Amino acid sequence: MRVPLLDLSEQYRTLAAPLRAEFDEILATQNFILGPKVAAFEEAMERSCGGGHAIGVSSGTDAQLAILMALGIGPGDAVVTTAYSFFATAGCIARVGATPLFVDIDPVTYNLSPDALERFLTGKCRPRQGALVDENGRTVRAIVPVHLYGLCCDMDAIMAIAQRFGLLVIEDAAQAIGAEYPGRSGVVKAGAIGEAGYFSFYPSKNLGAAGDAGLVLCREEALAHRVRVCRQHGMEPRYFHHFIGGNFRLDEIQAAILQVKLPHLDDWSARRRDVADVYREEFTRRGLAEKLHLPAEPYRAAGLTNHHIYHQYVIRTPQRDELRAHLTRHEIGSAIYYPLGLHQQKCFEYLGYREGDFPETERAARETLALPIYPELPRAAQEQVVHAMAEFFA
Repeated sequence: MRVPLLDLSEQYRTLAAPLRAEFDEILATQNFILGPKVAAFEEAMERSCGGGHAIGVSSGTDAQLAILMALGIGPGDAVVTTAYSFFATAGCIARVGATPLFVDIDPVTYNLSPDALERFLTGKCRPRQGALVDENGRTVRAIVPVHLYGLCCDMDAIMAIAQRFGLLVIEDAAQAIGAEYPGRSGVVKAGAIGEAGYFSFYPSKNLGAAGDAGLVLCREEALAHRVRVCRQHGMEPRYFHHFIGGNFRLDEIQAAILQVKLPHLDDWSARRRDVADVYREEFTRRGLAEKLHLPAEPYRAAGLTNHHIYHQYVIRTPQRDELRAHLTRHEIGSAIYYPLGLHQQKCFEYLGYREGDFPETERAARETLALPIYPELPRAAQEQVVHAMAEFFA
């Protein structure tokens, strides 16, 4: 049996009728961009996230870009983020003319390390005229923590550090829609903790569109309004441009697809956790838990429903490449997220980082591997994955 890393066909078969009905309605009205479907989806996302102001945009990347532009972050500024994430996290910072400043990750969760963050801000930055500047005199404006693979960062610690240093927090929740965090003041959801957060609805995400789509969530209406204007070239009213924005508008078709799927999200997340539980149980039963670093679940004991939404099921082993080749021979899908730290990417050579600057990031890049996980993954397919891995480590 071939076991793909992801298979979206069953999800479509289940929702084909309501999705096609939405398509027909939109084609009949010929209302394609920023119409009632977008507004309805934005309202639904505000409810789903427990508050805030939602702005639908054209992709997760554009969501981050719109936030940075709306905040006026640009040349002479710097933004601190993790060295271990998808390129866009740092790419958007660079695109607005600011400088990405990397810190290392927690080796257990792969998320931005609060300890590394504090060491960096304390040791590599200094106060100057009411602001924080780095060693090169750039003004540090914000922190972008990434809730990687569907697990929230340690946000209480990050928010406390940000408050102490007077920095904004912009959450990259692209992989963590619906994930919960047990904050000191109560349970909160990814994307709704900092000043702003953003989501990606790329088709392979837990909540996926039929193409690119994204969403910004802002705590305050003033920033949300500026993001709304930014997504239409900084235009308000029509043909009057107050600042330079972009074409970040969300299509009606994508909003309608997401609106149909959103009510199923919690159920899909629960099924992903069921798959993760089977992996953990079977790896433990076969003695593989001692040979693999399994995904961390630091908030499970807090009694949260969506303590982890398992966008990816990522294991770690020093024999990663050999294991992946073995799985490929058995027609089992896998993926490497990510083969290089951001500081190792050629496009960021100008930042001057060197091999060894972020050891935990580099180790994760060498050793992590994502295994098949999606809500409809058959138990027999999972057993095939576990059997192949047991055979490899025998």
